[in-house]
Amino acid sequence: MTNLLNRVTLLPRILFFLITCVLLITSTTISSYGEPVMKLSSTAFTDGGKIPVPCVMPGAGGQNTSVPLVWADAPPGTKSFALSMVDPHPVARNWVHWLVINLPADVHALPAGASGKKMPPGAQELHNSFGAPGYGGPQPPPGSGDHPYVVTIYALNVPKLDLGRQTSLAAFQQALEGKVLASSSITGYFGR
Repeated sequence: MTNLLNRVTLLPRILFFLITCVLLITSTTISSYGEPVMKLSSTAFTDGGKIPVPCVMPGAGGQNTSVPLVWADAPPGTKSFALSMVDPHPVARNWVHWLVINLPADVHALPAGASGKKMPPGAQELHNSFGAPGYGGPQPPPGSGDHPYVVTIYALNVPKLDLGRQTSLAAFQQALEGKVLASSSITGYFGR
C-alpha cells in the first residue's frame, strides 16, 4: 500500500516535469522561428576549453595577445555590437578583462592581437579591471583553480553607446538595457 501511495504522489511531479520540458522546447522553437541563433566562437579555444598561454598576461607566462573572435547570424536590425570578457570566479568577483563598444554592424570578427592595434574604426575599448584600456588577459592567483572567462558579444539596436573609457561593468550592463537584440557567449578556462 505504501509503495502504491508513493507512486501516486510521484505521478504529478513527473507530469509537471514533462509538461515543463515540452513548454521549454516549444518556446525555444517559437522564439527562434525562421531566424538563426547568433553564434560566437574563437579559433584560439573551444567553448569550455583552455585559453592558450599567449593570450594570458605576462605575469602568468603569456604575451597578453587578445583572443581572436568570430560571430555570425546577428539578427536583422543590428546597428552595432558590444563585447565583454569577464571572470565571474568567486576570487575574481567579475573581474573585467575586456569591454568594447561601438563595433560596427558590418564587423563580424576580431583577429588575435586586435586590442590596441587592429580594432575596427569607431570601436572603443574601455578600461579593464587592471586599470588599462583594452584587453587584459587571464592572470588568476596561483592555487585558485581554473577560472572561467566568459566572452559575450551583444547585437545592439543602436549605432553607438556613449560611455567613458573608465566605465564600470555595472554601468556597461546598464547602458545595454533595452538595446540588446541578441547575444552569444563562450567560456574559456585558465588556471595556475
